[in-house]
Amino acid sequence: MRVVVIGAGEVGRSIAANLADAHDVVVVERDGDLVEELTYSLDVLAVHGDGTNLDVLREAGIDQADMLIASTDVDEANIVACGAAKTIGDPFTVARVKRRDLLATWKNAEGAFGVDFMVCTDLLAAEAIFRITGVPGAHDVDTFAGGIVRMAEFEVTAESEIADQTVSQADRYSSLTFAAVFRDDDVLIPTGSTRLTMGDRVVVIGSSDSIREFADAVAEPGDEGAEEVVIVGGGEVGFQTARLFEEHGFRPKLIERDRERARELAEQLPQTTVLESDATDVEFLAREHIDEADVVVSALESDEKNLLVSLLADRLGVERTIAIVETAEYAGLFETVGVDIAVNPRQETAEEIVRFTREGQTEKIAMLENDRAEVVEIEIGEGSVLADRPIRDAVGDLPDGVVVGAISRGGTLVTPRGDTVIQAGDHVILFVDTSVLDEVTDRI
Repeated sequence: MRVVVIGAGEVGRSIAANLADAHDVVVVERDGDLVEELTYSLDVLAVHGDGTNLDVLREAGIDQADMLIASTDVDEANIVACGAAKTIGDPFTVARVKRRDLLATWKNAEGAFGVDFMVCTDLLAAEAIFRITGVPGAHDVDTFAGGIVRMAEFEVTAESEIADQTVSQADRYSSLTFAAVFRDDDVLIPTGSTRLTMGDRVVVIGSSDSIREFADAVAEPGDEGAEEVVIVGGGEVGFQTARLFEEHGFRPKLIERDRERARELAEQLPQTTVLESDATDVEFLAREHIDEADVVVSALESDEKNLLVSLLADRLGVERTIAIVETAEYAGLFETVGVDIAVNPRQETAEEIVRFTREGQTEKIAMLENDRAEVVEIEIGEGSVLADRPIRDAVGDLPDGVVVGAISRGGTLVTPRGDTVIQAGDHVILFVDTSVLDEVTDRI
């Protein structure tokens, strides 16, 4: 497939890197320095120019392209690029936007703007925040097989019940598979003798009940999940996050400094208590009992402010802090200095677009640890290497770095064990090291 990516920022670059191995990728970028850097760092064709310009699109070969992904930071530029591409060729067009009203317009008028698929950065970030807050201690959460299978990633702390236990000792849950352990820069496929140590990030796959039981064993004492939720910042991410909590029966608090914006939010969020204040005002936070919150979500307009508010909330005694971080490189730093979870909207967007480009090969994808590994859902066909064989035999024909985490058969969860025979038509949820992903999907 020939794919033209408009914009070589964080989102465009991540998409291009992910697709480059399997597709012919052309990246169009206005910044000449970025074009030169791309030429040497990725196996893509980099074109210098404006992606909304017809001549530049022709130079990128849009008339022969199967897909155009417009991923700049400017909503209007992305939409114009999609519309312009449709006047030259017939690529499938994907546009990234921040404004939810553009997404709403597009949904209500299929094909509007010449866009075939649209993703909203801030909405994706809000959805990620909501998923994570539903599982105590989790750093990442996703669902598969129509919701009957969950994947979650946890960090083992000194207080975790499973700390310094082997996987065999920790494996006391009815329908749970230990899929992988991230330890420093390594991805470990755990065996029964693998010892789980402080700082490990453990990926588990199983039923919602078992994931919840496991969360209780891993999360720090007192972390019972989100009941009292405080959101700081009434921008689009903060608004969308509050709206999602409202939809699920919560009554969150939202702190917004700007009086006019606070009034607008109060009108649009009837189940949310909107507080007009500076979230770094310690006296205000104490007066409003913010220290009693289970979760504080920092969704202000700058990384520095989100870090400051998160650390302040942590110092006040809030159980869990989640911060929006716009600069992906800061995410690890945030979590190192005390923020429990850093959510990067651009990374969420890149993942969503890559998921979409893989449709047909896989039912669903979750990317882990900056694309070091993926959890994928695949329907098993008659010719699959996994079909009609016990798993212990079949995995011998797959490369290292693959774990069968769960099986959905007719809408029922089957917990995989060595003697389990996978049938054609089953949906399997696999943990796959990214380095062997193409080989695995080819064989399955």
